[in-house]
Amino acid sequence: MDDIPYLARGVELLGTDSSILVSSSKYLNDPRLREWVAKIALKKNGADYPPAAEMYELINILDDLRDYERLEALIADERKNNAQFDRWFEEWHCSEYVIEDLKDCASGTVGGIYYQAATQGSYEVQIVPNFKPQNQWQYYSLRAGQTHDYEHILTGAGFNYIGELLPYWFRLATIDTHIQNKELAGEMNVMGILGTTRYLIRTVLHYPETWGAALKCIEQGISIGRHSDPFWMAKIEDVWNMPLEEAREHLGVRGAVDLDTAAEGDIWSGLKSG
Repeated sequence: MDDIPYLARGVELLGTDSSILVSSSKYLNDPRLREWVAKIALKKNGADYPPAAEMYELINILDDLRDYERLEALIADERKNNAQFDRWFEEWHCSEYVIEDLKDCASGTVGGIYYQAATQGSYEVQIVPNFKPQNQWQYYSLRAGQTHDYEHILTGAGFNYIGELLPYWFRLATIDTHIQNKELAGEMNVMGILGTTRYLIRTVLHYPETWGAALKCIEQGISIGRHSDPFWMAKIEDVWNMPLEEAREHLGVRGAVDLDTAAEGDIWSGLKSG
């Protein structure tokens, strides 16, 4: 034992009759996910394969790995003990608007800010193609996409790549704060933790001059998620015409400060050098 380096002690590799790579992790067992994690962690950014395409690839991989029967049972169990979560599913509100429905929202209101950001950035209202959810997990997934851009606005995040870290970490923290069943919370956060990993590693490896801004986004996102109401369950259409600060107070958003990460976002995207 004395001859084994301290950090290498305790390794006991197991044998297997399997003819292929196999582990106790369904994530490690999937060759597509192994390749995806390595690629998104180590690559530089390039216009040939933008970050949005990375997430589209991940969505399809995770869809094949999820145990949907178990997810439905976990959600049903959480609803028995989480009244707000239960009411959210009972209401089953799905947004059906198009971007032009916000064109008359005044400047400085939530709807006005979103309309300006969406039209200037050529964003789609639906991050993924709209669909009619057939079960509880599909509803959660649909609403997570439908409220994401508003989480940028309400948490103070910029609409740029570094700004994405703020709603990512808000969501990771708010789910853990407001979902009692931690197995369910973990399942709800799988997409988020894999999505944000690419930012963390690539920023340090390739764009270290943006790491300070990234840390600010992460810190603020966690703080808002820990101290705010679960406004990801809100019907955002209700606050379209409210000034931003009024909407934050109405929804129970606490600790939001608007962060300007445009310059760092440009560096991270490759639009300009550091």
